[in-house]
Amino acid sequence: MVARLRFPLMALGMLSLVAAMWGGLMRLGWELPSISPTLPGAHGALMVGGFLGTVIGLERAVALRKSWAFIAPALSALGVISLLVALGLPSPFWALGPALLTLSSLALVAVYVSVLRSQPTLFTGTMALGAAVWACGNLLWLFYLPIYQTSLWWAGFLVLTIAGERLELTRLLPRSPRSSPLFAVAGLIFICGLAVSVPLLDVGTRLMGVGLIALALWLARYDIARRTVRHTGLTRYIAAGLLAGYVWMLVAGLLAISFGAVTAGPRYDALLHSIFLGFVMSMIFAHAPIIFPSVTGLTVPYRRTFYAQLALLHAALILRVASDLLDWSVGRQWGGLLSVFALLLFMVNTGRAVLSGVRAKANRRRASVSHTAGTVSDAHN
Repeated sequence: MVARLRFPLMALGMLSLVAAMWGGLMRLGWELPSISPTLPGAHGALMVGGFLGTVIGLERAVALRKSWAFIAPALSALGVISLLVALGLPSPFWALGPALLTLSSLALVAVYVSVLRSQPTLFTGTMALGAAVWACGNLLWLFYLPIYQTSLWWAGFLVLTIAGERLELTRLLPRSPRSSPLFAVAGLIFICGLAVSVPLLDVGTRLMGVGLIALALWLARYDIARRTVRHTGLTRYIAAGLLAGYVWMLVAGLLAISFGAVTAGPRYDALLHSIFLGFVMSMIFAHAPIIFPSVTGLTVPYRRTFYAQLALLHAALILRVASDLLDWSVGRQWGGLLSVFALLLFMVNTGRAVLSGVRAKANRRRASVSHTAGTVSDAHN
């Protein structure tokens, strides 16, 4: 019964992604039909908590194989509904969405605590810290800390979660004894930057940038993608997405060190979207053919058209960040619109791949039944 929740929860996560994209385009100044005047302000919460929080929570719940673990994605999905329904209502009603997303992040922390008990490793600890950072960011948001500060914590959740997942896979490679301590130091610098950013935004942002650069260099050095990019097919596509994401993580670190405390405007836009679009979405594009089957049980066969969404995502982000640095508003708008097209293309390509996988499976089943029937008929003859 609980397993059946995967599909409606995934659907609500995708609804959150669409709503977040809509609100993001409105923030950029595109004239779209207004669902609510406050939708642009909920853009980040819908993208991080609604979409990514639900997907990550689902992935963890399916991996843990315990029904109570589905509480986390269920609460984040309810948070999406609450945010969309309560947009524009007075604050007591609107606060329900942040409260549900906060509870979702706390439930995800509990999931990782359960994982840590059976597997106390550096990579599970890193992912658990990521969930704790998300919970801290949500609590700060719930108690009305400015969004430009809470967004750094939301970024921290995704950075640490993804870094922990990639660290897990490096176990397949021979590593020097100092690699794990170096990773721990890089992660610690990043977390310290987040903590310092609450009282001292400028110092904390720059320190966070140092941590981002350290993590990016570590991943570029030790990730298995350095080797698998020489392969073919899906393996090369995944590696290309990962390595491109590490470049954007490095860019984000450099921007954070250069800009320091940014609360709005083009520099703020460049910093955040280098992380959320450049690093995080590149990781999502790369991991989708693996994550989607693990969550839904449906295969995502590799298609060469996957490179189109990856190329469009990075080309759009280059245009957007360059426009931010040059303070060219038109270029920023078009970069944002092209990013949305890249995300929509990703959804379409993934859907088409799933359908082709379903059809291929059905054809194999029919062929097997036909072969079995033919064998039985020959035996009777």
